[in-house]
Amino acid sequence: MNNLMPHQPQHNHNVLAALPPPGRVGKPSVDDIYPRIFDAILEQRIAPASRFTEESLGDVFGVSRSVIRRVLARLSHQQVVILRPNHRPQVAAPDLEQTRQILHARRLAEQTLVRLACRAPQPKDLQQLRDLVERERQYLDRGERGPAIRLSGEFHLQLAAMAGNAPLMQFLGSLVPLTSLALARHEIKSRRHCAWQEHLAIVDAVEGRNVNEAVRLMDEHLDHLEQKLLLVAGTGSSK
Repeated sequence: MNNLMPHQPQHNHNVLAALPPPGRVGKPSVDDIYPRIFDAILEQRIAPASRFTEESLGDVFGVSRSVIRRVLARLSHQQVVILRPNHRPQVAAPDLEQTRQILHARRLAEQTLVRLACRAPQPKDLQQLRDLVERERQYLDRGERGPAIRLSGEFHLQLAAMAGNAPLMQFLGSLVPLTSLALARHEIKSRRHCAWQEHLAIVDAVEGRNVNEAVRLMDEHLDHLEQKLLLVAGTGSSK
C-alpha cells in the first residue's frame, strides 16, 4: 500500500521545524511531550516516511534525550513508532489486513467492556468521559484533527477503565493507538468526524445502565469506524 505522504526523509528538518514550540515555562515532562509528539504524528507533521532522531526531537522540544527516549519507548510499546537497533525511529504504517484485524479485536473487547461499564457507573467517571467528548468536539471545530483523534481514542480507554477489568483494558490499550494512526493516515480528505456525537450517546446509555443500548451503540460506532477505514484504506491499496 502506498503511503499517503511522500517518502522524503531528506526534508526531516522541515518536518520537525513545523512542530509547535513548548507552551509553558520550564522543562516539559514525558507526559507533556507524549501527546504533542503523538499529535504531530496523527497530523502527519511527522509522516510515515520521516526518520528522526532522539537528538533532533530533544532540540525541538527543549528536553533531554532521556525524556525523548521514554516518550518513544511508550509510542513503541503502542506500536505507533518502530524502534530498531542502529536505525532511526520510524512511524509505523499499518496495512489493510492489520487494520482489519485490529478492528475485529477491538469489537470483541469493547462489547464486553461497555457491558461491564454499565454495571455501576460513577458520576466522576461519567464526567471525565463527557469532558473528553467536549474537548474532542472543540478540537474538531478548530480543525485540529490530530488532538481530536487522540482524544477519541482516550475516550475508549477511559470507558475501558470504568469497566474494572485490567487485562481487557491493557489489551484495548494496545489496539486504540494503532486505530488512531490508521485514522490519521486514511482520513486526510474527511472534513467532518461524527465520533463525538456517537461517544456522547454511549455515555448517556452507560449512565442509564442500559446495557443493550450501550452495546448496540458501541457496535454501530465501530461499524462506522470500520467502514470508513477499510473503504478508504482499500481504495488506497488498489492504486
